[in-house]
Amino acid sequence: MNPASGHERGCSLLDLATGGAGLRAVFQPIVRLDTLAVVAHEGLSRPAESASGLSVLDMLDLARARGRLGEFELLAARTVCGAFAAQGGHGRLLVNLSAQAILHGGLQPDQVIAVLAGAGVGLDRITLEITERDIVEDPAELAHALGFLRARGARIALDDFGNGHSNFEMWNELHPEAVKIDRYLVNGLARSAEKLAIVRALCSVAETLGAELVGEGVEQPEDLRMLRELGITYAQGYLLGSPLPHLVGEVSAEAREAIRSQSVPVPPRPRGPVTQRPLRAGHMVIAAPHLDASQLNDDVVALFARHESLHAVAVTEHDRPVGLINRRVFAERMAQPFARELFGRKPCTVFMHAEPLLCDEQQSLDSLTDVLRGEDQRYLTDGFIVTREGCYLGLGTGESLVRRVTEQRIEAARYANPLTFLPGNIPVTEHIERLMREQRPFVAAYVDLNDFKPFNDQYGYFRGDEMIRLLAAILTARIDARHDFVGHIGGDDFMVLFQSGDWEARCTDIIAEFNQRARSLFDDEDLARGGIEGEDRRGARQFFALTTVSIGAVQVPAQAPRRPELIATLAARAKRHAKRGRLGFHRLAAVPGELLDPAA
Repeated sequence: MNPASGHERGCSLLDLATGGAGLRAVFQPIVRLDTLAVVAHEGLSRPAESASGLSVLDMLDLARARGRLGEFELLAARTVCGAFAAQGGHGRLLVNLSAQAILHGGLQPDQVIAVLAGAGVGLDRITLEITERDIVEDPAELAHALGFLRARGARIALDDFGNGHSNFEMWNELHPEAVKIDRYLVNGLARSAEKLAIVRALCSVAETLGAELVGEGVEQPEDLRMLRELGITYAQGYLLGSPLPHLVGEVSAEAREAIRSQSVPVPPRPRGPVTQRPLRAGHMVIAAPHLDASQLNDDVVALFARHESLHAVAVTEHDRPVGLINRRVFAERMAQPFARELFGRKPCTVFMHAEPLLCDEQQSLDSLTDVLRGEDQRYLTDGFIVTREGCYLGLGTGESLVRRVTEQRIEAARYANPLTFLPGNIPVTEHIERLMREQRPFVAAYVDLNDFKPFNDQYGYFRGDEMIRLLAAILTARIDARHDFVGHIGGDDFMVLFQSGDWEARCTDIIAEFNQRARSLFDDEDLARGGIEGEDRRGARQFFALTTVSIGAVQVPAQAPRRPELIATLAARAKRHAKRGRLGFHRLAAVPGELLDPAA
């Protein structure tokens, strides 16, 4: 097809659409989450069969290019309203109009009122969903234009908030009755701590500004449950109902099953520092000259003289780093008597560190933190070399690495344990409160290591941290992440809040796996002896068995104690029983009756 014929076909299809024969209406239900009742439909335009090969977006682009955007959108609104009225639709109807058509497409409020009112649906049942394909330069002007429609009873919804051009300025100026959270934030909400934090913030803003939230693009049952858990009133998406030519009165069976789930959703946790800021080695690079391996120590002297602030210099062969020369070490060597005469004309490789730390510019800051715990502390004074596809890019300093890692750890420690990044005391308490608020039965399991202090004293904090991370990894692997919550409450103490029916078997598996895998952290001679010699808390020498794990569990009924600290106390009591005599596991038979009394 030549360009001219393609252009003519596009124009004819646009003419067909604007003539009233090229569009058809489909409707997607909007559901109230607390009742699962279908309370509204969003009306969407689709090309009729006679306009096959051209999408609505194509038609919109053609209409805009030919200065007929307002005309086309008015036709789409008339099509949707007419089909809704013809089917005797109940509830509200959401009709899409773009900000561009209202402000620049020649679309007058009187025209919109006349079309909507003439289609057989009262304006007091219509919500105008404002879409944006371009930046709105003057939201106040848009709010003024929409005021005429509001005065006739129409409501306003802001579409795709959280993506595209929807922003807080639009929200504040338009004061919409509803705000639709973009599918980017909703899809995967139950698995992303970052998306969850953003949506929680939107809930707070919506409450302050008096807007109802609608979660768009719901496709997964866990996302639907999380929306309901957050208190979001409405939802829309393929899980609840697909866009169809006919109106529907009920949500899908899968959605009903998801909402009927008896478990309280477990919020996702960050897989690293809480902030998850994308810091990489390349962000800490210092543009610094480098030397070829064939150059001499006299060249090193001259280079350091020209760059007084340079802490080191990289040595390369064909632009690939092979070593690093530390300024202080080099200066001390060359300051020796006759060193300049002996070594000045020798290759610079003589005084270089031949095994420098190499980091690709895309390497995450997280992956560099092990350097700080390593035994070779030269990396802290030498710094590191940053590469791009194996070639020299620049240098990084140990000082900047320590500063960035420290800042990240401090930020992470606010709500998560900085060693395991598992939720800390505050999130654990919040989840207990959620379980009690929903009056759901659960099991609180207190997890603690036996004889961990002697192990830590014997082998040092580095191997001690390894053991704690091992326990954290086993706990997170052995639970059902959809229903169970793991928190690291400090040191070698963890709390697991189970909703899984097979929680006791999971506890048994955790104990068996840890007790076996922890043996790899002991030296062979200690394994042969079955323990280590160490000092108890009073300083007396004593033999300690190999480190194992104990779990104390308490089953909490639906009518649970009203204070989370009571549950923590009961779990700690069960844990103490488990540690006595190295039982491994102890289940508290029942919650004492006096603790079920809210006044207790």
